[in-house]
Amino acid sequence: MHESNPELDIHNPFVRQTKYWHSLEDGRVQCDICPRQCKLRDQQRGLCFVRANVGNQIVLTTYGRSSGFCVDPIEKKPLNHFYPGSSVLSFGTAGCNLSCKFCQNWDISKSRQMDTLASRAQPEAIVQAALDTGCRSVAFTYNDPVVFQEYAVDVAQACRAAGLESVAVSAGYHSAQARSEFYQSISAANIDLKAFSERFYWNVTGAHLSPVLDTLSYLKHETAVWFEITTLLIPGQNDEPGEIEAMSRWIMDNLGADVPLHFSAFHPDYKMKDIPATPRATLNRARKIAMEQGLNYVYTGNVHDQAGDCTYCPNCHSELIQRDWYQLNSWSLAPGGRCSHCDTLIPGRFGLQPDHGTRKAMPVRISR
Repeated sequence: MHESNPELDIHNPFVRQTKYWHSLEDGRVQCDICPRQCKLRDQQRGLCFVRANVGNQIVLTTYGRSSGFCVDPIEKKPLNHFYPGSSVLSFGTAGCNLSCKFCQNWDISKSRQMDTLASRAQPEAIVQAALDTGCRSVAFTYNDPVVFQEYAVDVAQACRAAGLESVAVSAGYHSAQARSEFYQSISAANIDLKAFSERFYWNVTGAHLSPVLDTLSYLKHETAVWFEITTLLIPGQNDEPGEIEAMSRWIMDNLGADVPLHFSAFHPDYKMKDIPATPRATLNRARKIAMEQGLNYVYTGNVHDQAGDCTYCPNCHSELIQRDWYQLNSWSLAPGGRCSHCDTLIPGRFGLQPDHGTRKAMPVRISR
C-alpha cells in the first residue's frame, strides 16, 4: 500500500486520464505511450515521472502546467523549410522518456520538482498568446511531447481551429498506436536522431534505435507532417565518418533525398561535462559525407557556419535562403517554393515571402 500523494490524485486539476495503457495479470498497469512500457503499481510513476498509475489507470500529472513560454525563431527548433523567418511560441512541461546523459535541458526534462512548472495555461490561453505575439505556430519543445501527449494534442487542435500551426520537437520514441493520434494534429516535427548505433542508444540514452527509425518511416510514408531531422554530434560517441555515412544512406534509402538533416554541435552538459565541445570541422565533415550520399539539404547548427545555415537549390546550386544564425538576409524563392533561377521545386512549407519574426528568444507570460 503506497502513501497517498496529492500530486497523484485523480481530483488534482493538473491530472488527466489517458487511454494508452492496459492492466496486467499481476495487478500492475502498463503504460503504452512509448516503447519503454513502464509497468506500475498504484501511485507509482513511470521513468518519465509525469505519467503515473492512479487508481489502476495511467494518468498525466502535468496537464496545463509548463516550465515557461518563449517566442523563438522557427529556425531554432531547428526547422529551415517550415515557414522560414516565422516566430513560434515554444513551451515544455517536465519529464522525459529517455535518459540522455548529455541532455541540454536536464533541469526541465529530469525535474522531479513539480514546482519548476511555474506557468499554467489551458490550450485556449496558449493559442491566444501565440496570436497576440504574432506567432505562426506553437512548438512543444524543451522536453519531449510524447510524455505530455494529451496536453499537446489539445493545444494542437486548438491551434488548428485558430489557423495556427503546431510543431513537435521529439526524439521519436513513441508507440505506434499513440503516435498515430498524436501526429493527426501536428503540422511539423523535428525528430532528434541521437545516433545511428544501438550501442549509443542503449548506453547513452537508455533507449533503442529501431523505434525511432520506425517513427521516421511512419512520418514519411503515412502522414502529411513536414519533418526534419537533427543529430547532435558528440566527440568520440557518434561522430565517426562510417556511422555518419550509414545514417545518411539509411535516410536516403528510406526517407528520400529531400528530408532536411541538421548536424548540431555538442556542448558539455549534465553527465557528459568531461567531453569537449564539437569542433566545427566535425560538423563540416559530417555535412560533406551526408551530401555525398545524396541528401539535398544538410545544415549545421550551434556554431557560426554561414554555408551550413543557408538553403541551396540542389539542381542549379543557387543560394535560395541566406541565413546568418537565425537572421534571414536574402530570399530567392519564387511563389510556390520554387527556385527563382531554374524553377526546381524546393520541398517544405513556404509563404509567398519570408516572415520577419523574432531573431532571438523572448520570454512570454501567460495569464492563468
